[in-house]
Amino acid sequence: MSVKLDRKSEIVAIASKLFREKGYSAVTVRDIAQALDIKAASLYNHISSKQEILRLMIINIAENYTNTISEILDSSENTVFKLQKVIQLHIDITVDNPDAMASLNNDWMHLQEDDLKYFLKMRDEYEQKFRIIVKNGIETGELKNHNSEVLIFSMLSTLRTLYLWYGRKNGFTKKTLQDHLALILLNGII
Repeated sequence: MSVKLDRKSEIVAIASKLFREKGYSAVTVRDIAQALDIKAASLYNHISSKQEILRLMIINIAENYTNTISEILDSSENTVFKLQKVIQLHIDITVDNPDAMASLNNDWMHLQEDDLKYFLKMRDEYEQKFRIIVKNGIETGELKNHNSEVLIFSMLSTLRTLYLWYGRKNGFTKKTLQDHLALILLNGII
């Protein structure tokens, strides 16, 4: 049973799809209103600007990542379990928000100054916590003693770009990701 989105959430969902297809700069408020089959003036009853939509989209996802990785890092679980949880976090957010993930990765630089600073702070915090998990795993011998920065880059590059793959390939489902991605990222391919 699907839950009917409130109007603001519906606006954000439609806008995120348009931003993914055309890019944030190319989409107008009029485009968003047309996609919703309403007048642009009516759109302003629910949002103040296109910038508000971008902020809602990106900041909500970034806060989800940052808050969840803090919980993962603070848990008493071993490194492999923590990394599996991080991978699952990326899968869940990507599957739930593939269009918004495109904006997170491609349009974040269009955030207004205060939102941009907040986003960059969260991104740095996320990466630092991820780095701590990996380095702790290397120190405890749970992970091979590879260059931690190469390992971090490899994993984060894959995880951040899942939205490019998800839903575009036949049989490429959330279950496929859950069943295979952690194994490949954590165990390698040899």
